[in-house]
Parts: sequence; C-alpha cells; structure tokens
Amino acid sequence: MTRLFLKAIALATSLAIGAQASDLSKSHGLSAFGDLKYSSGFKHFDYVNPDAPKGGTIRLAGIDSFDSLNPYILKGVPVAGVGLIHATLMERANDEPDALYGLVAESVSVASDKSAIIFDLRPTAKFSDGSAITSDDVVFTFQTLVKKGHPQYRFIFADVASVKALNKHRVKFTFKAPNNRDLPLQIAGLPVLSKSYYDKVPFDKTTMTAPPGAGPYRVAKVEPGRSVLYQRIKNHWAENLPVMRGRYNFDKVQFDYFRDRDIAFQAFFSKSYDFREEFTSRSWATQYDDKLPVKDGRIVRATLPDATPSGVQAFFFNMRRNKFEDRRVRAALDLAFDYEWTNKTLFYGLYDRTNSMFANSALAAEKPPTPEEIALLEPLRGKVPAEVFSKVYQSPKTDGSGRNRANLRKATRLLREAGWKIVNNKLVGKSGKPLTIEFLLFESSFQRIISPYVRNLKRLGIDARIRIVDVANFQHRMRQYDFDVVVQRYVQTNTPGIEQKTFFSSKMADVPGSRNLAGIKNPAIDYLIEKIIAAKSRKNLVTAVHALDRVLMWNRYMVPQWYKGVHNIAYWNKFDRPKIKPKFDLGMLDTWWYSAKKASMIDAGKALPKP
Repeated sequence: MTRLFLKAIALATSLAIGAQASDLSKSHGLSAFGDLKYSSGFKHFDYVNPDAPKGGTIRLAGIDSFDSLNPYILKGVPVAGVGLIHATLMERANDEPDALYGLVAESVSVASDKSAIIFDLRPTAKFSDGSAITSDDVVFTFQTLVKKGHPQYRFIFADVASVKALNKHRVKFTFKAPNNRDLPLQIAGLPVLSKSYYDKVPFDKTTMTAPPGAGPYRVAKVEPGRSVLYQRIKNHWAENLPVMRGRYNFDKVQFDYFRDRDIAFQAFFSKSYDFREEFTSRSWATQYDDKLPVKDGRIVRATLPDATPSGVQAFFFNMRRNKFEDRRVRAALDLAFDYEWTNKTLFYGLYDRTNSMFANSALAAEKPPTPEEIALLEPLRGKVPAEVFSKVYQSPKTDGSGRNRANLRKATRLLREAGWKIVNNKLVGKSGKPLTIEFLLFESSFQRIISPYVRNLKRLGIDARIRIVDVANFQHRMRQYDFDVVVQRYVQTNTPGIEQKTFFSSKMADVPGSRNLAGIKNPAIDYLIEKIIAAKSRKNLVTAVHALDRVLMWNRYMVPQWYKGVHNIAYWNKFDRPKIKPKFDLGMLDTWWYSAKKASMIDAGKALPKP
C-alpha cells in the first residue's frame, strides 16, 4: 500500500509539472528575440581555437586596492577577476548581440507568453569543493541575491513572482506578468552559489576567504589589497562543453595591484605583468615606441576592433543638488568644456566626441527622429525638451585653439537667464550663495584633463575644484551620493533592456549604491524605459532606444566626454590568439593561450617575429 501510494504521488507530481510546462519551448540557447547563431549540438564558438593548449601563467594589473572576494554585495571593493571562480546558468556568446547557451543549465524552457522559465541543470555540474550543483543552490542564489545582495538585484528581479525547485535538477522561475523580454536573459546570467557553504558563512559580509565556485578557476593565494592568484581547475566539469571548449587556457591568472596608473605603466615595461589595455591616449601616442622591448619586438602593440556599444562616459551632475536643477545651468557647464582643444592637445586626436548614451552603435540617435519615434514621443510633448522632436543632439564645439570665448559668452547668457549673476568676481545665485563645484576623483591621472575645464569654469565665476580621495572613500561617497560631479561610464549592451532602469529610472535614484549616480528622476524617461523593455522586435527596440537617447541627451544631465571604437593593447609576446576575435569582447583572458616557446625567448631577451 505504501509503495503504491508513493507511486501515485510521484505520478501526480509528474503530471502537474508536465501540465505547467505544456506550453514551454525547450532549447539549448536563449536570446531576446529568439534568434540564435549556434544550432543545437554545436561544438564550440567560432572565435576560439578548440585545440588551444592549456598551461602557463598570465599576469595582469589591478589599480589601488581591494578588500573583498565577494562581488555580489554592496560592501567592500571586490578583487579583480573574481568572476573566474564562478559559473552562470548560461554562458554568453560574444559574437551575437544577446545570445546565451547552456553552461550549468543544460537546457532552458520558456513559456510561450514568457511568463515562466525552467532550467534543466547538468547532473555533472559541481562546485570546486566537489559537491554537486542542484536546483536548491539556484533557488538559494536567487533568494540570497535579492534579499542580501547588491540593491540592484532587488530592482532587476522585482518582477519574479516565485522560484521553485521542481526536482533535484530542475528549477522554475515564474514572473508576475507575461511577455517580459529581458527577465529570462537576466536570470540565465545568474551565477550559481553554494547553499551548503553559505549555510555556515554569512553572505552579506566582505571576506578574504574564497567560497567554492562552479567556474574554471579557484583562488590559490590572496594577499589582501596586493595580489590574487587564480589556479585553473584541471579536468573541470565544464571544460569540454561547447560553450567552454578552447577557453580559459591559462593554468594561472595573477593580478598584482599598483598604487596608481602611472606606476602600473612603468611596471609593465619591467615585466611585472604581461598585458595591458591602454586607455590613456597620451601614453599610447608617445610613451611606447621608445621603449626597448617594443623596439625589439618583445612587446607587441596592436589595435583591435571593438564592435560593442561604447555607451557614454561623461561628467555627471548630481541632480539631487539644487544648483544643478536648471537645464540652462547644465547647458552652460557643457559650453565651458573645450573638447576640441582637449582632444587635440591631450589626446593626440585619438578620440571621438560622445553625442549619445549608445555611442559606437546603431542604437545612437544620430539622425532626426523618424515618424515612428515621433509617435512614441508624442504623449511626452511639453514634458521633454522641445529639441527632442526636431534636432539631433550635438555637443558644443570650439575651434580647438584653447580660446573658448564664444562658448563662454553663450554660457554667461544662459547663467544670467537662470538667475545667476557676478558679484565680486563670483557667480552668485538668487539665494546669495556662490556656485561651487567639486569634481570627485580616486586617482590623479584624470587631473590633467579636468584642470583646463576648471579654469574655464572659473572664468565664468564658478568656484570649481578637484578633490582626490582613496578608493574606499570614493566608493563610500558614491554610495551615499556625496559629490557634485563625478566621471562615470555606462557600458551599454547590444540589446538594452531592464538594466536601463538601474542607470536612469526614478526608482533607483535614491537607492544607496545604485548605478543612477546622477539621481535622474524623470517620468518621461521611466515611460521610455518601459517601452524599451516591452519591445517585441529589434526594429521597435531601436526606435524606443533612439527616443530615450534623445530625451537623456537633451536634458543635459552630464557633460559628454569621448570614446574610441577600438582596443589599444600591448603585451609581452609570449601568447598566441585565435584568428578570429570575438566581435563583442576583447577575448584576451578567455581565448588566448600561453606559448612556452615564445616565453623562453622572452626570458632569453631575444627578439621575436611580430604576429
């Protein structure tokens, strides 16, 4: 009787699960609009060498310091590369806009109305301590990140109604509303954390003890604030999966920390580390070719294409402070920045001016609005700047001579219209208080770029200054929004979606540690973000993104800076790389491999043939 009863219960449970999943479409991959490059049964990504040898060490540089091995909480400064020890439910393909393929999850099933998603886990998936990954770990991960993780998780996953382990290797997420395009992708990108480990260890505290992870590496050694060494796990459970074959080929990955970028730059040429991507145009233009290792070929310089949206880098105003509430004031501050002189004199003409939140992509609103955009924007007429409906946003221009008089005269007129006037050589508002602006930095290298801008602001009567603090203090002030102006870069995806809420939505403006550093609170922007999230085709998505781009730019929440659509890299010539670079990623850490022959020549001080 007992055995029959248990069989009946099991059959009923199976039927219930089957009924729930009857409208589910099972697949090996997932994308926003259902388009996948790689078919079921693919062997490896096109941008890898599937036969790349394993071995060797690559040494990389970190800047300043770190105090935590937990990157998923608000507290602390996480160590570089810590993602190497973790694995996600599904792995992103870096030659497609938004596709993911099975990693910890062998397959994924999505409801036809996108109201639920089910992941079937690989029975072979395990953590670095040897314990098997189960659906309980996935449930635990989700619930823990939402309750105790960085505040962004609560916001991104607010529309998840429930998560349930259907059996040992099957887990189901149900959504509060159907037709949510991005939520399945966000969930598929979740790391998987060990429930049994965190049952004994508090999750929400900074730590220097590495937890067991499901990724290809484990932490072998850590010196707090100074260095971390990751060791590849041999015979890793996932190394022969299609999404992992030919990837993560270095036996060891080491990050050594340097006090600032200048020290790190000099250390590179003394062989303290092996690879750097150069973000300082002056260094790239003037400080490499005269170095002996570059001259004799031991160090290779290369410029590789970067097809990812560059997003936006800018001086962002803290809109929580009353002095920035008038758009005319923000426009005046934009006029005071002489980009053309900066690019010519400081950057050697290597950059392009940013005029979009989605620069270097088809998502940038670089042409007048289409009829479809106008129709989308029409309900917002009178609630957004009038220019949105007729003009393409363009940052102010100068002749590059360094004499920014014409734009400063325009800025003066705007400030006067906004109620500011000069009293005793100081710009004073209606309250009688002078306009003061502090630029907050955590390293000195950016000081040479801001100083000319500060001089122009002072010509307008503004008490402008630069404040440099250590990383920990900088992080604390960012979380508390204790700043006037800060340099921020938003890296955009090829398929914008729910993450736009974390950047620009009203609900995130006052959440400690949010990515909405500017404190933007604008119902029109909230409305357009919802249109982006709800877009059912890429064409509709691009229309909505263009509309959002125009509204953000014409509101002048920041002074746009610059971008470059390439990777400028330098490395000691002891590595090989695949013939094909991943379109949307640099690919260095996960697709390159170590060459013992080249390394021995480097050690002998011999010149090598350039690749």
